Amino acid sequence: CSSCSLHDAIEAERRGIPAVAVITERFERSVRVVAQVNGIPDYPFVVVAHPIADKNDAALLAMAEAAVPRIVELLTSRRS
Repeated sequence: CSSCSLHDAIEAERRGIPAVAVITERFERSVRVVAQVNGIPDYPFVVVAHPIADKNDAALLAMAEAAVPRIVELLTSRRS
């Protein structure tokens, strides 16, 4: 789930492992609450269109390719 994905990313970061959660827009609000509860209300994550379950491989690939630049940016801009 999106909330668990963000929680896992936060835990990885706390252990020194850069991580980025990718969630669908439908769950953005709940993920922001998870970030706030974990004491990092501005924790960045990547949002993609919802739903993804009905997408074919080509559509999913296009979504992933569109998200990669932001994911790379977030992974490489983290403070140590």
